[in-house]
Amino acid sequence: MAVATTQAAETPTAPDLAGFLAGIGRDLPPHCILAREDQTRAYECDGLPLFREVPPVVVLPENESQLIAVLGACRLHGVPVVPRGAGTSLSGGATPHPRGVVIGMSRFNRILEIDPERAIAVVQPGVRNLAISEAAAPHGLYYAPDPSSQIACSIGGNVAENAGGVHCLKYGLTVHNVLGLRVVTIEGEILELGGAAPDAPGLNLLQSFIGSEGMLGMVTEVTVKLLPRPEHACVIMASFASVEQAGEAVACIIAAGVIPAGLELMDQRAVRLVEPFVRAGYDLDAAAILLCESDGTAEEVAEEIGRVEALMAAAGATRVQVSASEQERLRFWAGRKNAFAAA
Repeated sequence: MAVATTQAAETPTAPDLAGFLAGIGRDLPPHCILAREDQTRAYECDGLPLFREVPPVVVLPENESQLIAVLGACRLHGVPVVPRGAGTSLSGGATPHPRGVVIGMSRFNRILEIDPERAIAVVQPGVRNLAISEAAAPHGLYYAPDPSSQIACSIGGNVAENAGGVHCLKYGLTVHNVLGLRVVTIEGEILELGGAAPDAPGLNLLQSFIGSEGMLGMVTEVTVKLLPRPEHACVIMASFASVEQAGEAVACIIAAGVIPAGLELMDQRAVRLVEPFVRAGYDLDAAAILLCESDGTAEEVAEEIGRVEALMAAAGATRVQVSASEQERLRFWAGRKNAFAAA
Protein backbone atom coordinates (compact mmCIF):
# COMPACT_ATOMS: atom_id res chain seq x y z
CA MET A 1 0.00 0.00 0.00
CA ALA A 2 1.42 3.38 -1.01
CA VAL A 3 0.42 6.10 1.43
CA ALA A 4 1.49 9.72 1.15
CA THR A 5 2.21 11.27 4.54
CA THR A 6 -0.08 14.14 5.41
CA GLN A 7 0.88 15.17 8.92
CA ALA A 8 2.15 18.68 9.39
CA ALA A 9 5.18 19.35 11.56
CA GLU A 10 3.02 19.88 14.66
CA THR A 11 1.87 17.16 17.05
CA PRO A 12 0.30 14.29 15.05
CA THR A 13 -3.43 13.77 15.52
CA ALA A 14 -5.91 11.08 14.45
CA PRO A 15 -7.30 11.55 10.92
CA ASP A 16 -10.29 13.89 10.94
CA LEU A 17 -12.42 12.44 8.13
CA ALA A 18 -15.47 14.49 9.08
CA GLY A 19 -13.50 17.70 8.86
CA PHE A 20 -11.96 16.55 5.58
CA LEU A 21 -15.39 15.85 4.03
CA ALA A 22 -16.73 19.19 5.18
CA GLY A 23 -13.73 20.94 3.68
CA ILE A 24 -13.74 19.34 0.25
CA GLY A 25 -17.50 19.64 0.03
CA ARG A 26 -16.89 23.35 -0.55
CA ASP A 27 -14.35 22.75 -3.35
CA LEU A 28 -15.65 19.72 -5.26
CA PRO A 29 -19.06 18.90 -6.71
CA PRO A 30 -20.96 16.03 -5.02
CA HIS A 31 -20.41 13.60 -7.90
CA CYS A 32 -16.66 13.71 -7.22
CA ILE A 33 -17.00 12.50 -3.63
CA LEU A 34 -17.94 8.92 -2.71
CA ALA A 35 -18.56 8.29 0.98
CA ARG A 36 -21.16 5.49 1.14
CA GLU A 37 -19.94 1.90 1.43
CA ASP A 38 -21.94 0.82 -1.64
CA GLN A 39 -19.99 3.49 -3.59
CA THR A 40 -16.53 2.83 -2.17
CA ARG A 41 -16.50 -0.98 -2.05
CA ALA A 42 -15.39 -1.15 -5.70
CA TYR A 43 -12.13 0.47 -4.57
CA GLU A 44 -11.32 -2.04 -1.80
CA CYS A 45 -8.36 -3.57 -3.68
CA ASP A 46 -6.43 -3.43 -6.91
CA GLY A 47 -5.68 -6.44 -9.13
CA LEU A 48 -4.29 -8.24 -6.04
CA PRO A 49 -7.48 -9.25 -4.20
CA LEU A 50 -5.68 -10.97 -1.32
CA PHE A 51 -5.66 -7.70 0.61
CA ARG A 52 -8.92 -5.76 0.87
CA GLU A 53 -9.97 -2.66 2.76
CA VAL A 54 -13.14 -0.75 1.97
CA PRO A 55 -12.07 2.90 1.97
CA PRO A 56 -14.15 5.34 4.00
CA VAL A 57 -13.89 7.97 1.26
CA VAL A 58 -13.00 7.98 -2.44
CA VAL A 59 -12.44 11.28 -4.23
CA LEU A 60 -12.40 11.58 -8.04
CA PRO A 61 -11.01 15.02 -8.92
CA GLU A 62 -11.55 16.26 -12.47
CA ASN A 63 -8.81 18.87 -12.72
CA GLU A 64 -5.60 19.99 -11.10
CA SER A 65 -7.22 22.68 -8.96
CA GLN A 66 -9.55 20.13 -7.42
CA LEU A 67 -6.65 17.76 -6.77
CA ILE A 68 -4.70 20.51 -5.00
CA ALA A 69 -7.74 21.25 -2.86
CA VAL A 70 -8.13 17.58 -1.93
CA LEU A 71 -4.46 17.18 -1.01
CA GLY A 72 -4.62 20.40 1.01
CA ALA A 73 -7.62 19.12 2.94
CA CYS A 74 -5.88 15.79 3.55
CA ARG A 75 -2.84 17.56 4.93
CA LEU A 76 -4.92 19.94 7.07
CA HIS A 77 -6.95 17.14 8.64
CA GLY A 78 -4.18 14.53 8.89
CA VAL A 79 -5.84 12.13 6.46
CA PRO A 80 -3.60 9.56 4.69
CA VAL A 81 -3.69 9.56 0.88
CA VAL A 82 -3.73 6.50 -1.36
CA PRO A 83 -3.47 7.40 -5.09
CA ARG A 84 -5.22 5.05 -7.53
CA GLY A 85 -5.03 4.65 -11.28
CA ALA A 86 -7.06 1.98 -13.08
CA GLY A 87 -6.60 -0.56 -10.27
CA THR A 88 -4.93 -3.22 -12.43
CA SER A 89 -1.71 -3.49 -10.40
CA LEU A 90 -0.80 -6.82 -8.83
CA SER A 91 1.40 -5.24 -6.16
CA GLY A 92 -1.26 -3.98 -3.76
CA GLY A 93 -0.09 -0.40 -4.29
CA ALA A 94 -3.67 0.93 -4.35
CA THR A 95 -4.84 -0.93 -1.24
CA PRO A 96 -6.82 1.62 0.82
CA HIS A 97 -5.88 2.89 4.25
CA PRO A 98 -8.64 2.17 6.83
CA ARG A 99 -8.69 5.84 7.92
CA GLY A 100 -7.55 7.36 4.66
CA VAL A 101 -8.79 8.67 1.34
CA VAL A 102 -8.39 7.02 -2.06
CA ILE A 103 -7.81 9.61 -4.77
CA GLY A 104 -8.76 8.11 -8.11
CA MET A 105 -7.31 9.71 -11.24
CA SER A 106 -9.63 8.13 -13.80
CA ARG A 107 -11.16 11.47 -14.78
CA PHE A 108 -7.79 12.86 -15.87
CA ASN A 109 -8.28 11.04 -19.17
CA ARG A 110 -7.33 13.41 -21.98
CA ILE A 111 -4.60 13.04 -24.58
CA LEU A 112 -3.27 16.59 -24.66
CA GLU A 113 -0.84 16.35 -27.56
CA ILE A 114 0.59 13.95 -30.13
CA ASP A 115 3.64 15.52 -31.76
CA PRO A 116 4.91 13.31 -34.61
CA GLU A 117 7.78 15.69 -35.41
CA ARG A 118 9.28 15.41 -31.93
CA ALA A 119 7.90 11.87 -31.47
CA ILE A 120 6.30 12.62 -28.12
CA ALA A 121 2.86 12.41 -26.54
CA VAL A 122 1.59 14.52 -23.65
CA VAL A 123 -1.25 12.85 -21.75
CA GLN A 124 -3.10 12.97 -18.47
CA PRO A 125 -2.50 10.11 -16.00
CA GLY A 126 -5.91 8.45 -16.49
CA VAL A 127 -5.29 7.76 -20.18
CA ARG A 128 -5.09 4.05 -20.99
CA ASN A 129 -1.67 2.74 -21.98
CA LEU A 130 -2.97 1.31 -25.26
CA ALA A 131 -4.85 4.52 -26.11
CA ILE A 132 -1.52 6.31 -26.56
CA SER A 133 -0.41 3.88 -29.25
CA GLU A 134 -3.85 4.02 -30.86
CA ALA A 135 -3.66 7.82 -31.05
CA ALA A 136 -0.09 7.73 -32.41
CA ALA A 137 -0.76 4.95 -34.96
CA PRO A 138 -1.82 7.29 -37.84
CA HIS A 139 1.67 8.80 -37.63
CA GLY A 140 3.42 5.41 -37.73
CA LEU A 141 4.38 5.72 -34.07
CA TYR A 142 3.61 3.85 -30.85
CA TYR A 143 4.35 3.78 -27.11
CA ALA A 144 6.62 0.82 -26.37
CA PRO A 145 5.89 -0.37 -22.77
CA ASP A 146 3.05 -2.87 -22.98
CA PRO A 147 2.03 -4.39 -19.63
CA SER A 148 -0.27 -7.39 -19.80
CA SER A 149 -3.12 -5.11 -18.72
CA GLN A 150 -2.39 -2.46 -21.35
CA ILE A 151 -5.96 -2.40 -22.68
CA ALA A 152 -7.12 -1.19 -19.25
CA CYS A 153 -4.17 0.12 -17.21
CA SER A 154 -3.52 3.85 -17.03
CA ILE A 155 -0.29 5.64 -17.85
CA GLY A 156 -0.36 7.23 -14.39
CA GLY A 157 -0.46 3.79 -12.82
CA ASN A 158 2.37 2.71 -15.12
CA VAL A 159 4.44 5.63 -13.87
CA ALA A 160 3.63 4.81 -10.24
CA GLU A 161 4.64 1.15 -10.67
CA ASN A 162 7.38 1.59 -13.31
CA ALA A 163 5.51 -0.93 -15.45
CA GLY A 164 7.18 -2.92 -18.20
CA GLY A 165 5.71 -5.57 -20.45
CA VAL A 166 6.76 -8.38 -22.76
CA HIS A 167 8.85 -6.00 -24.88
CA CYS A 168 10.82 -4.39 -22.02
CA LEU A 169 13.98 -6.40 -22.75
CA LYS A 170 14.62 -4.34 -25.88
CA TYR A 171 12.60 -1.19 -25.29
CA GLY A 172 12.84 -0.74 -21.53
CA LEU A 173 10.45 -0.03 -18.66
CA THR A 174 8.30 3.04 -18.10
CA VAL A 175 11.31 4.86 -16.63
CA HIS A 176 13.10 4.51 -19.97
CA ASN A 177 10.17 5.90 -21.97
CA VAL A 178 8.89 8.82 -19.89
CA LEU A 179 10.48 12.19 -20.64
CA GLY A 180 8.63 14.44 -18.24
CA LEU A 181 6.07 14.65 -15.43
CA ARG A 182 3.91 17.36 -13.95
CA VAL A 183 3.45 16.54 -10.27
CA VAL A 184 1.44 17.95 -7.37
CA THR A 185 2.99 17.43 -3.93
CA ILE A 186 1.06 16.96 -0.68
CA GLU A 187 1.82 20.63 0.07
CA GLY A 188 0.08 21.66 -3.16
CA GLU A 189 3.30 22.60 -4.94
CA ILE A 190 3.45 21.92 -8.69
CA LEU A 191 6.70 20.42 -9.98
CA GLU A 192 7.76 20.11 -13.60
CA LEU A 193 10.20 17.19 -13.84
CA GLY A 194 12.20 16.41 -16.96
CA GLY A 195 10.69 17.59 -20.23
CA ALA A 196 10.44 16.91 -23.95
CA ALA A 197 14.16 17.62 -24.42
CA PRO A 198 16.54 14.66 -23.88
CA ASP A 199 18.62 16.60 -21.32
CA ALA A 200 16.24 18.85 -19.42
CA PRO A 201 17.81 21.45 -17.08
CA GLY A 202 17.74 21.14 -13.31
CA LEU A 203 18.10 18.24 -10.90
CA ASN A 204 17.10 14.87 -12.34
CA LEU A 205 14.26 13.97 -9.97
CA LEU A 206 12.21 12.30 -12.69
CA GLN A 207 13.49 8.79 -12.03
CA SER A 208 12.84 9.15 -8.29
CA PHE A 209 9.13 9.69 -8.95
CA ILE A 210 8.74 6.84 -11.42
CA GLY A 211 8.05 3.69 -9.41
CA SER A 212 7.33 5.58 -6.16
CA GLU A 213 3.62 4.54 -6.14
CA GLY A 214 2.51 8.12 -5.52
CA MET A 215 4.32 8.49 -2.20
CA LEU A 216 6.23 11.57 -3.38
CA GLY A 217 3.39 13.31 -5.17
CA MET A 218 0.56 12.80 -7.65
CA VAL A 219 1.10 13.02 -11.39
CA THR A 220 -1.24 15.21 -13.45
CA GLU A 221 0.58 15.13 -16.79
CA VAL A 222 2.97 12.70 -18.47
CA THR A 223 5.22 13.27 -21.47
CA VAL A 224 6.30 10.04 -23.16
CA LYS A 225 8.50 9.29 -26.10
CA LEU A 226 7.05 7.56 -29.15
CA LEU A 227 8.89 5.12 -31.40
CA PRO A 228 8.49 4.32 -35.09
CA ARG A 229 6.39 1.20 -35.45
CA PRO A 230 8.62 -1.66 -36.71
CA GLU A 231 8.18 -2.60 -40.35
CA HIS A 232 7.83 -6.27 -39.48
CA ALA A 233 7.60 -8.47 -36.37
CA CYS A 234 7.57 -12.22 -35.90
CA VAL A 235 7.40 -14.60 -32.92
CA ILE A 236 9.09 -17.98 -32.63
CA MET A 237 7.50 -20.37 -30.14
CA ALA A 238 9.53 -23.32 -28.87
CA SER A 239 8.63 -26.27 -26.65
CA PHE A 240 11.04 -27.80 -24.12
CA ALA A 241 11.07 -30.98 -22.06
CA SER A 242 12.11 -29.05 -18.93
CA VAL A 243 12.05 -25.54 -17.55
CA GLU A 244 15.82 -25.79 -17.16
CA GLN A 245 16.27 -26.34 -20.89
CA ALA A 246 14.06 -23.37 -21.68
CA GLY A 247 16.12 -21.27 -19.27
CA GLU A 248 19.29 -22.47 -20.97
CA ALA A 249 17.86 -21.35 -24.30
CA VAL A 250 17.32 -17.87 -22.86
CA ALA A 251 20.93 -17.75 -21.69
CA CYS A 252 22.16 -18.93 -25.10
CA ILE A 253 20.13 -16.27 -26.95
CA ILE A 254 21.45 -13.43 -24.78
CA ALA A 255 25.02 -14.80 -24.82
CA ALA A 256 24.89 -14.82 -28.63
CA GLY A 257 24.32 -11.07 -28.61
CA VAL A 258 20.68 -11.27 -29.69
CA ILE A 259 18.39 -8.73 -27.99
CA PRO A 260 14.88 -9.90 -28.84
CA ALA A 261 11.96 -7.48 -28.97
CA GLY A 262 10.24 -9.86 -26.55
CA LEU A 263 11.28 -12.95 -24.62
CA GLU A 264 8.98 -14.81 -22.22
CA LEU A 265 8.91 -18.29 -20.64
CA MET A 266 5.78 -20.14 -19.47
CA ASP A 267 5.81 -23.43 -17.57
CA GLN A 268 3.39 -26.29 -18.23
CA ARG A 269 0.98 -25.31 -15.48
CA ALA A 270 0.59 -21.81 -16.90
CA VAL A 271 0.27 -23.16 -20.45
CA ARG A 272 -2.46 -25.63 -19.52
CA LEU A 273 -4.38 -23.00 -17.60
CA VAL A 274 -4.26 -20.39 -20.33
CA GLU A 275 -4.70 -22.44 -23.50
CA PRO A 276 -8.44 -23.21 -23.07
CA PHE A 277 -8.94 -19.53 -22.28
CA VAL A 278 -7.21 -17.98 -25.33
CA ARG A 279 -6.66 -20.92 -27.73
CA ALA A 280 -3.20 -19.69 -28.66
CA GLY A 281 -2.05 -23.06 -29.99
CA TYR A 282 0.37 -23.84 -27.16
CA ASP A 283 1.96 -27.28 -26.79
CA LEU A 284 0.18 -28.80 -23.78
CA ASP A 285 2.72 -31.62 -23.49
CA ALA A 286 5.72 -29.30 -23.14
CA ALA A 287 7.20 -28.75 -19.68
CA ALA A 288 7.85 -25.16 -20.77
CA ILE A 289 7.44 -22.98 -23.81
CA LEU A 290 9.53 -20.00 -24.83
CA LEU A 291 8.22 -17.07 -26.86
CA CYS A 292 10.80 -14.93 -28.63
CA GLU A 293 9.96 -11.95 -30.85
CA SER A 294 12.10 -10.22 -33.44
CA ASP A 295 11.24 -6.92 -35.08
CA GLY A 296 12.77 -4.66 -37.71
CA THR A 297 12.89 -4.91 -41.47
CA ALA A 298 11.70 -8.17 -43.05
CA GLU A 299 15.32 -9.08 -43.81
CA GLU A 300 16.51 -8.34 -40.26
CA VAL A 301 13.67 -10.34 -38.76
CA ALA A 302 14.27 -13.34 -41.02
CA GLU A 303 17.97 -13.38 -40.11
CA GLU A 304 17.38 -13.02 -36.36
CA ILE A 305 14.61 -15.62 -36.27
CA GLY A 306 16.93 -18.04 -38.06
CA ARG A 307 19.65 -17.48 -35.47
CA VAL A 308 17.22 -17.85 -32.57
CA GLU A 309 15.73 -21.04 -34.02
CA ALA A 310 19.20 -22.60 -34.24
CA LEU A 311 20.00 -21.55 -30.66
CA MET A 312 16.74 -23.00 -29.38
CA ALA A 313 17.37 -26.28 -31.18
CA ALA A 314 20.85 -26.46 -29.68
CA ALA A 315 19.35 -25.94 -26.22
CA GLY A 316 16.99 -28.90 -26.72
CA ALA A 317 13.79 -27.50 -28.21
CA THR A 318 11.43 -30.35 -29.13
CA ARG A 319 9.12 -28.29 -31.30
CA VAL A 320 9.44 -24.89 -32.96
CA GLN A 321 6.75 -22.79 -34.64
CA VAL A 322 7.19 -19.38 -36.28
CA SER A 323 4.23 -17.01 -36.58
CA ALA A 324 3.07 -16.81 -40.20
CA SER A 325 0.96 -13.65 -39.85
CA GLU A 326 0.36 -10.65 -37.61
CA GLN A 327 -2.79 -12.32 -36.28
CA GLU A 328 -0.82 -15.42 -35.31
CA ARG A 329 1.90 -13.31 -33.66
CA LEU A 330 -0.72 -11.58 -31.52
CA ARG A 331 -2.33 -14.92 -30.68
CA PHE A 332 0.98 -16.32 -29.44
CA TRP A 333 1.34 -13.33 -27.10
CA ALA A 334 -2.31 -13.40 -26.03
CA GLY A 335 -1.74 -16.40 -23.79
CA ARG A 336 1.14 -14.75 -21.96
CA LYS A 337 -0.73 -11.47 -21.55
CA ASN A 338 -3.84 -13.22 -20.24
CA ALA A 339 -2.11 -15.81 -18.06
CA PHE A 340 -3.08 -14.18 -14.76
CA ALA A 341 -6.73 -13.77 -15.73
CA ALA A 342 -6.90 -17.39 -16.89
CA ALA A 343 -5.40 -18.66 -13.65
